[in-house]
Amino acid sequence: MNPDSSSTGGTYLIKFGGNAIGGPEDLNRLAADLLPLLRQGRRVAVVHGGGPEITRAMEEKGMQARKVDGIRVTDDAALQVAEEVLMRINRQVVEAFVQSGIEALGMAGHDRSLVSCVKKAPLPSRNADGSVEMVDLVNVGEVDEVNVPVLEGILSQGKVPVVYPICATKDGRRMNVNADTLAYSMAAALGCEEMILITDVPGILLDVKDPSSLVPEASKAEVLRMIEEGIIRDGMIPKVEGCLKALQAGVRSTRMVNGKDPQSILGDIIHGGQKGTRVYMQ
Repeated sequence: MNPDSSSTGGTYLIKFGGNAIGGPEDLNRLAADLLPLLRQGRRVAVVHGGGPEITRAMEEKGMQARKVDGIRVTDDAALQVAEEVLMRINRQVVEAFVQSGIEALGMAGHDRSLVSCVKKAPLPSRNADGSVEMVDLVNVGEVDEVNVPVLEGILSQGKVPVVYPICATKDGRRMNVNADTLAYSMAAALGCEEMILITDVPGILLDVKDPSSLVPEASKAEVLRMIEEGIIRDGMIPKVEGCLKALQAGVRSTRMVNGKDPQSILGDIIHGGQKGTRVYMQ
């Protein structure tokens, strides 16, 4: 893909999971939104997860999924399932993008030493009797380093890296990494203009039953106040916390948009149009 001479540049990181984008229709709508941005010279990297699909695949194999503090305990068998599922999703995303005219490159985090990780420390888990045990998450990693030259090399060719969160330690041991963590680590390392989180909600709503109560933008302080006052609650909290962690990691601004919007997922946000909720530091 060759950007036109009037492009103004800018790098964006888009992250989505199975609850927000699923199936050819969603992927085609996302590709249709991305294509004009790339033609204008914008650079886009994509990170996707696949938690719900991994859980279903494990259950189909008779495996019991266990999570500690929201993080999947990933033994060798679970890691194999996760890799298989994420590779399949990655192929589907890349195929949809390519069919729409986007030069997409599917990658795992460990490909080309793109992202190195370290093993995540054990986490405390409270048992039914009230006792606490430290649980080894086995093959779960935390981002250690993003190989910016590799990413920049791909982006400079007008290609879209589509990355799934199986990374590797410096000695080559593969690890499952939280997709949100991978996304904001890459966004911060690239100095992205914005990280866009595609979710299954329109953004922050003052009234969850009223779509017109959408908050178009909010500072970190305002978001924390809305959490304290109970305006942001339940399943919205982890989505918003993802935005706050991204800001803390150094991302300039983040935005939540609705992957199930039948019209457009991204809309005109990169030209200043309103879509979803933008969250910024100050």
